[in-house]
Amino acid sequence: MSTTAIGSAASTPPTDAAPTEVDVVVIGAGQAGLSSAYFVRRFGLGFVVLDAEPGPGGAWRHRSPTLTMEKIHDIFDLPGVHRTPEIDPALLAADVVPRYFADYERRTGLPILRPVKVRSVTRHEGGRLLVTAERASADAAPRTWAARAVINATGTWTRPHWPYYPGAADFRGRQLHYADYRGPEEFAGAKVVIVGGGASATHVLSEVADVAETTIWVTRSPLVFHDGAYGEDRRRAAVARVEERVRAGLPPQSVVSATGLAYTKVIRDAMDKGVFNRLPMFSRITPDGVMWDDGRTAEADVIIWATGFRSAIGHLAPLKLRGPGGGIQMDGTRVVAEPRLHLVGYGPSASTVGANRAGRTAAQEIRRLLAAPHAA
Repeated sequence: MSTTAIGSAASTPPTDAAPTEVDVVVIGAGQAGLSSAYFVRRFGLGFVVLDAEPGPGGAWRHRSPTLTMEKIHDIFDLPGVHRTPEIDPALLAADVVPRYFADYERRTGLPILRPVKVRSVTRHEGGRLLVTAERASADAAPRTWAARAVINATGTWTRPHWPYYPGAADFRGRQLHYADYRGPEEFAGAKVVIVGGGASATHVLSEVADVAETTIWVTRSPLVFHDGAYGEDRRRAAVARVEERVRAGLPPQSVVSATGLAYTKVIRDAMDKGVFNRLPMFSRITPDGVMWDDGRTAEADVIIWATGFRSAIGHLAPLKLRGPGGGIQMDGTRVVAEPRLHLVGYGPSASTVGANRAGRTAAQEIRRLLAAPHAA
């Protein structure tokens, strides 16, 4: 087993093109990455965490300034450090969560390098994976790490999904994705179409309805709700449905597609305002709005696509992991086609509680892999 010291050689960027050897590279320092790193260190492996963000918080750094703690599903505690139980529900999630992550990093002392954007992961000599980051400057050599195993925890925020509909290029109004939504004020007096059936869409709907001239909410499928506590048995069943897809090598679906929507404060607010009225998805976009198959039309100044995100794993493309089904075949967190690689925050672990458990699982499997007699 490698004797790379935690927080020493592994945490210092190389000064030339020679890769730094390390047991494990964790890519990403959001919930999934921090959880994974905690357990990797707990199991005695040398590692480094590479994070593309300039500071702690992962994707939460970029959330809308109107998204308060009372409007989210809550954040599961990271392993080993509990948050203060009482959090003002009026505080912004984009402030609270990064502050918690920063405190976690400080208290655990995890070796995190940032901002470091990973460009590629390739197979390397000696049975290792070569992790290459973008150059720090135009005249600098790329920073590289030769890892015995890699945990990818890059999430989805940097890959907003924009579905294609005929006529989109001819629309004379504005189109934006939820990733760029900064609050309702800029839509005052506008005719707004909101697309999507998840928590993001309901967040936008409940706020924009206060200021817009009209709001139209469309989803591809009818909504499915659950009321009351979402117990462990129901949660496990939902995760199992998502996991079934990735085991078969199909692209993952979101966990919420399996769990359904809860009657959150955001949804109840929208109901109280009388705007929680879902319509079926339109078939095309016109220069002045949208049109359905039956010929109905609606004018629109703005279309907000709250249509989710896709996994940010373009840097793994050199490994050629996608199968005939279009996805990456998984066994738990382990990539079947590349046992040295684990994806955490992907598919069934794309939730805060799921990411914590997946981080432990990935670290345990990597410890077993690296302890095997044949390990590099």
